[in-house]
Formats: sequence, structure tokens, C-alpha cells
Amino acid sequence: MFNGNFLDFFFTMMIIFLWVIAIMIWVQVFMDLFRRDDLSGGKKVLWMIFLFFIPWITVLAYMLMRPKVTAQDVQTLARAEAANTAVSQVSTADELAKLDALKAAGTINEQQYEDLKAKLLA
Repeated sequence: MFNGNFLDFFFTMMIIFLWVIAIMIWVQVFMDLFRRDDLSGGKKVLWMIFLFFIPWITVLAYMLMRPKVTAQDVQTLARAEAANTAVSQVSTADELAKLDALKAAGTINEQQYEDLKAKLLA
């Protein structure tokens, strides 16, 4: 069965777990660098060079120096709010009126109309 003792197994599993977490954090920082619009290409290259040669210190420095909210984050939030507002302004009554217009124009038949109406009202 198991030839070592339990503490060796537990210690090995903890080390593997910590390495996996560290690599995941490193990858997240690397991906965040590519996504950011507020850094120039030269600054991104410098961060990446440091990430490859001094990874753990660079990850800690990056996490400390990164602003909490970037202009890109604000832009993304504004777009999400605009999308939510646009979606919330469409009512079921508007959708039913559009369905009636499609049925009257002959674009959809009676069965399609009833199916779509049932989905809207569900």
C-alpha cells in the first residue's frame, strides 16, 4: 500500500497545492498585463521580463502597484450598466406587440406565434 508515513504524504500534497496556486497567480498576472490598456508596450515588456526572471517578487510587486480600478475597468462597468439598462427597458408588452406585427405581416404563422407567446409569458 503506502510505503511512507502520513505526514510525508500530507507535506507533499501541501507543497503541490501551494505550487499550483502560485502558478495560477503568476498566469493571472501575465494575462492581466495583456488585457490592460493603460500600460504602454514597453512597460508590458518590462513586467514580462521581470515575471520570467524574478517571478514571485514581481508578482507581489505587481499586485501592490496595480491600481484598484483602471480606466478600462470603469469602461467595462459602464458598458455593462448600459446593456442592463437597455435590456430592462424592453417589456413583455412590447415583445407581444412585435409578435402581433409579425403575425399580421405573415412572417410567422399561428403555431409559431403561439409558441413564442407562450415563451414570453412563461
